[in-house]
Amino acid sequence: MKRKIQLLATVVLLAQVGISIAGTAQDAERLGKDLTPLGGEKAANKDGSIPAWTGREAPLSGWSQGKKRVDFWKHKDEKPLFSIDASNVSKYADRLSPGQVEVIKQIKGYRMDVYPSHRSCDAPSFVVENTKKNVTAAAVGEEGWHLKEAVVPGIPFPIPQNGIEAMLNGKYHYRGEGYDVKAMYTAVSPRRGGSDWIKARDDLVWYMPWAKKGSRLLSSLPPIESFVSFGYSEPTALAGQALNITVKANEPGTETFYYFPGQRRVRRMPTYAYDAPQIGFENQYTMDEITIQFGTLDRFDWKLVGKKEVYVPYNSFGAYNFDGKFEDYAQNDFINPASRRYELHRVWVVEGTVKSGMRHSAPKRTYYLDEDSWAFMGGEDYDGQGKIARVREAYVIPINELNGACDGNAYTQYNLNDGRYVTDMQAVGSGRDLIYFMEGKDPRFNASYYTSENLRARSER
Repeated sequence: MKRKIQLLATVVLLAQVGISIAGTAQDAERLGKDLTPLGGEKAANKDGSIPAWTGREAPLSGWSQGKKRVDFWKHKDEKPLFSIDASNVSKYADRLSPGQVEVIKQIKGYRMDVYPSHRSCDAPSFVVENTKKNVTAAAVGEEGWHLKEAVVPGIPFPIPQNGIEAMLNGKYHYRGEGYDVKAMYTAVSPRRGGSDWIKARDDLVWYMPWAKKGSRLLSSLPPIESFVSFGYSEPTALAGQALNITVKANEPGTETFYYFPGQRRVRRMPTYAYDAPQIGFENQYTMDEITIQFGTLDRFDWKLVGKKEVYVPYNSFGAYNFDGKFEDYAQNDFINPASRRYELHRVWVVEGTVKSGMRHSAPKRTYYLDEDSWAFMGGEDYDGQGKIARVREAYVIPINELNGACDGNAYTQYNLNDGRYVTDMQAVGSGRDLIYFMEGKDPRFNASYYTSENLRARSER
């Protein structure tokens, strides 16, 4: 009895600090039965407004990489069921996040058009198999914030027990070995009463070595979560600037090298991480806000709140309309409602609170993760007075070239205190779609591409 009590106490302590206890073979058998292959609830909700999971829906005949995705989506001609705005937000508040309610209340004219829900996010067979193995194989590191072991690529903790497991699922959700975005806009809306945008055009490549097709232990690989490289071509103030970022899986912060053309040199930027404002965007955009969440998780304690039914951007193809006009997509106060599609889905809710002795501009954060794909759907930052200051949302779509895996690369962040917003990673106005790679047959999918020496060589050509 004494040994049982000691064991129970150890389990409780490990759970409190975020170190995972592996699941059982019985847990693993739930995947593909009452749970989806990646851990979502397979069944519909009580009133059927969230349907049962159906699995991958292939695009309509004729699609190939580079063509507009929405044109080949089975449900492209659907009409909205209803709209939510300031006149009726209280009616739907129980199925909105607190941040969504604030955006609707505070931004005049903001509207959410709600459509029928579809659950077709899936994954390649090797991701499904690896995810099942992870029920008994995955582990969080002793520090309580990084992924120590998993069979990759796969969801580490398809049946999460705590906040850090859910957050790591989001960071390691499958979106191919990498992707690139050409001529995209990273933009900040005008100041209140103004009309001048910050519109930076840049090329980006994102590489995740652990996501290589197949099956392997994370511990057998170099401890790298991701490599990111991008460079600006406009406006004049940013043109020529470029940077390489390495996020290490088991070390706090990031390793960033930044090329400044005026100095013709590459500088190492050891503090260009977490809540450091990105250069050129008037303190509207921090490093860890990229793609909803970016960088390491060590500065927060993470609490798994549970699941909630929320109207979230889903099958929202408007952000990927690459031959559309940016001015039609991004209006002065918000993204055009016609470019946003909302559906009712179950999401995991995780709260982050800054650890004692740490600092961050947002003392508290909330994240929402899709139950079917584990993609980050959105989030909120609270300020020092406990008020919602920033609200983020990602536009999740099926990625046909990844056998139905879903991702929300494009996203928007509303900065309520300043009355401005940031939009990034969308393809609108670029003339070219985002390209995802299941297998990275590209010289940029190599660690040597992300060194300071290669950044200098590329930038000085």
